[in-house]
Amino acid sequence: MHNRGQDPEIFKATNHADFARSWPIFMQQDPNGRLYYGELDTVADYVLLATDGDEPVAKAYSTPFAFGGKGRENLPDAGWDEVIRWQHDDRLAGRERNAVTALEIIVLKERQGAGIASAMVKALRDNAFRLGHDVLYAPVRPSQKSDEPETPMSEYAFRVRDDGLPYDAWLRVHVRAGGRILKVCPLSMTIPGTLAQWREWTGLPFDTDGPVIVEGALNPVLVSTSQDFAVYTEPNVWVEHRKP
Repeated sequence: MHNRGQDPEIFKATNHADFARSWPIFMQQDPNGRLYYGELDTVADYVLLATDGDEPVAKAYSTPFAFGGKGRENLPDAGWDEVIRWQHDDRLAGRERNAVTALEIIVLKERQGAGIASAMVKALRDNAFRLGHDVLYAPVRPSQKSDEPETPMSEYAFRVRDDGLPYDAWLRVHVRAGGRILKVCPLSMTIPGTLAQWREWTGLPFDTDGPVIVEGALNPVLVSTSQDFAVYTEPNVWVEHRKP
């Protein structure tokens, strides 16, 4: 397995259709994503691809951003969405970027369970430190939270096993890699859509008002049939990886 950054071919490889199939369709509809994924050539040093020979098996996206100062004293409650907006504004304004955030780590389904995810977390950490940063943050999407969509993230994120490690497997990977859970970001991703769009994305009828449980969602999707829209607001968990 090799990690490659600053390679034009990386962007072709990371568009591999098998990677896209690893996410629920509705998770690919966040409108803020284009502010980052549409400008990947500007953050090539922060994008990593893991390969087995010539076969892509995992990818990891991160980006630098300016942290601290007015309006940025704390990591945002709007997590993934807001830090993408921050990095986009920073790039346009030419600001010095003193921190890095992870945005996505994904392993092909058939290669999961082999320790690649842990290796990718370590690779993102090492890469951020290599590029001169002292800290990597991550708005982590707990992998097993979708089994409990009605459990508040404020309860779920801090649940631990008998050994003191997080109950959630993906949070556990980050903590084992040296990460520290900081707080919940309750508004991390907001995905709106018409009822027709949500029906297309999920195959569900979306014909009743109120919360609807959707497979793969960490929270229920909120539906208004009279207004013809549904909104999914996903909570994530801010984790800090600081340079030793």
